[in-house]
Amino acid sequence: MSKSVKHIILTIIIGAVVFVIGNLLSGGFNFESVNEFLVDFGFYQLYSFVLGYSNMTFFYYMERRTWKKGDTIKRIIVGIFGSLVITVIGLFFLRLVTSVLYFEVPFERFIQNETWQGYTFGLWITLTIVSIFHVIFFYNRYQKNKIKEQKVIAGTASAKFDALKNQLDPHFLFNSLNVLTSLIEENPKNAQKFTTSLSKVYRYVLEQKNKDLITVDEELNFARTYMSLLKMRFEDSIIFEIPDRSLNPESKVVPLSLQLLLENAVKHNMVTTSKPLHIKIYESEGMLIVENNLQPKQIVKKSSGVGLENIKQRYELLSNKKVSINQQASSFAVAIPMLTKQISIMRKIEPTTNFDDSYVRARKRVEEIKEFYYSLISYCLVIPFLIFIWFRYTPHSIQWFWFPMFGWGMGLAFHAYKVYVNDGVLGSGWEKRKIEKFMREEEDQQRWN
Repeated sequence: MSKSVKHIILTIIIGAVVFVIGNLLSGGFNFESVNEFLVDFGFYQLYSFVLGYSNMTFFYYMERRTWKKGDTIKRIIVGIFGSLVITVIGLFFLRLVTSVLYFEVPFERFIQNETWQGYTFGLWITLTIVSIFHVIFFYNRYQKNKIKEQKVIAGTASAKFDALKNQLDPHFLFNSLNVLTSLIEENPKNAQKFTTSLSKVYRYVLEQKNKDLITVDEELNFARTYMSLLKMRFEDSIIFEIPDRSLNPESKVVPLSLQLLLENAVKHNMVTTSKPLHIKIYESEGMLIVENNLQPKQIVKKSSGVGLENIKQRYELLSNKKVSINQQASSFAVAIPMLTKQISIMRKIEPTTNFDDSYVRARKRVEEIKEFYYSLISYCLVIPFLIFIWFRYTPHSIQWFWFPMFGWGMGLAFHAYKVYVNDGVLGSGWEKRKIEKFMREEEDQQRWN
């Protein structure tokens, strides 16, 4: 549906609504014939079309103009004042044309009889509708800005996460080659076995480093393989304990985290036959713990800063859970969180993928219902107060309280429809289908661009 058709439909709806309000305020629908009803309805539609289109044109002109960041108040004032001026001019010409051409009133008499009373109703209606339009417009712009900010945050986090993951590939290869160099000098036979096993292990590194999370069982299996490489060099100088499998098969950790922790343990501690290094991996309270006896080297090579810090930064981007470090006189332990669900900001969403988002959807729905209840309570408190103000101070003037009552009530009705009607137009089911449709369209555009 084109924008022009939407505008026409909108002006017809507004004209019908104003027709109902105008007749209610003037004493009811007292028409003597169908023809009189149609003529009156036609006039309302004419007024609605002319005033609606002129105000929409002005509104979109204001939208296309370049405004500075702090010009919101100025934009609202200029928009509302401009709409009132356009409405007064439009009402004048409409009244002039209908009086002179339809009712055959002479121009001089029309000018003599013109008073501000004839413009009051039109100005009140315009002010109400324009105010609603401004509220909707600025609310939508606020939501779009929030979405843009979230996209920037997500993009920055994803880029940082990718950079951290890309550190693992050269880091692992560099350290493995150092081990191989040592083995060639100390035990050439084991060096040959190490080279064969290293190719298999390195393939795993290449496959897993591009993933955000992997299961704990996969990481435990890799840790066993990696320790087998280290034991080729240190033999009985390393004593290694590891569980067969995780207590929760669905739990996940960041890839290569155990390898980095095991590597750090060997790097910073003495590993000799007389002082073997005891490394134990176990689970406790939702954490996967790597613990070793503390026997620090006297001279430690300068650290590359990739190991433990890399794990901590990746967890900060994925979860609110923190990596815990516990150093005592005789032991050193690092506990990494076992996650049961990947964080949504880092998730690559595919339209055909099903995620367990029931909690997120339920929370969103509760928030929508809360917002609707707040709006309903505010409506029930404010509207009676406005009626009291009218009755107490201006009982003989126009019943102006109808305008906020109807305008706000219409917005409340749309809000209720959105919250409680799932499969209808603009309902939550419709919103989900539209999101999936736009995602598919964007995917197709990216595929062909």
